[in-house]
Amino acid sequence: MYVAHLSLHDFRSYATAEVELSPGATAFIGRNGQGKTNLVEAIDYLSRLSSHRVASDAPLVRAGADQAVVRAAVVRDGRTAVLEIEVNPGRSNRARVNRSPLPRARDLVGLVRTVVFSPEDLTLVKGDPSDRRRFLDDLLVLRAPRLAGVRADYERILRQRNSLLKTARQAGRRSAPPETLAVWDEHLARVGAELLAERLDLVEALRPYVGKAYETVARGATRDDADIDYKPSFDVEGRTGRGDLADAMLAEVERRRSDELDRGVSLVGPHRDELLLSLGHGPGEGRLPVKGYASHGESWSFALALRLASYDLLRADGDDPILILDDVFAELDTERRAQLADLVAGAEQVLVTAAVAADVPAALAGTRFTVGNGEVVRVDGD
Repeated sequence: MYVAHLSLHDFRSYATAEVELSPGATAFIGRNGQGKTNLVEAIDYLSRLSSHRVASDAPLVRAGADQAVVRAAVVRDGRTAVLEIEVNPGRSNRARVNRSPLPRARDLVGLVRTVVFSPEDLTLVKGDPSDRRRFLDDLLVLRAPRLAGVRADYERILRQRNSLLKTARQAGRRSAPPETLAVWDEHLARVGAELLAERLDLVEALRPYVGKAYETVARGATRDDADIDYKPSFDVEGRTGRGDLADAMLAEVERRRSDELDRGVSLVGPHRDELLLSLGHGPGEGRLPVKGYASHGESWSFALALRLASYDLLRADGDDPILILDDVFAELDTERRAQLADLVAGAEQVLVTAAVAADVPAALAGTRFTVGNGEVVRVDGD
């Protein structure tokens, strides 16, 4: 899979941009603030309908414009499809494939798959649990696009239930009778159990890839040093089926009913879960959480391992995702730059951004563009 052509209209800093791309490695070189990351961000947005840099769509639209359009010709198994997303902040986005409208924008998710390495990846290790949950859910949806609907349903149910709990708290619990809340309890448990089951399965599938990737990127490490585990907000020991998980979740919701009404917020469900990251630090010492205990170098290595593991898992599913290395080499020393470059050089398409050409390792020498003053210019002489 690779992007053969990218078109932008009023996306970020670009009024318009047309960029011809090819398989293999492509580097966008330019000073900070010139728009090189905007190009790869647009491709990643087509993959997930969210940005790896900002939480909302509004910053994606050029100042003074009402909407932005990202369009890409994507080649997969020798066939080309033109994917398009119309970004409308405050309103519903609209998506098209080969100029035919899709019923919902989220139906575009997964038609092109990306894995992004960026300086923001450090939040996977040092950030809030929500950053790690988002990492899991993004990967879930790339592997099985139908789960975008499950994720959206859960978020909708959670908002409605939180609204009821907040209203009940403000009114001294009188405005949300038990039978009203009970309906949303059932919805939360049913959809939450499906999302939980998928996350549990994903962590099991991802675990061996994380160990292998950490061994590769961390000096002197073995594949047994790094581990991940999933910690639900309630006890799921011995429960694997969706029905069992839903029953357990519903029982915990009922047990914590008083706490939820007191606080006006849902305290049980996948939105309260955590992805645990741990490292072994020598025989007999056990494992320690990466957050709070790992050095900066170890944290970076673990973040890279999570991304590499995602890439390897997606490849194992039978499709080469597009790799995006966004200003990541500036954060690494020369040895780790070369190491990472060697690991990803065989991908069908690798897109790199860097402030200076010297930051791009030789293994990723390929097509190069300079980015500046609103222009994207190919400079490799082909």
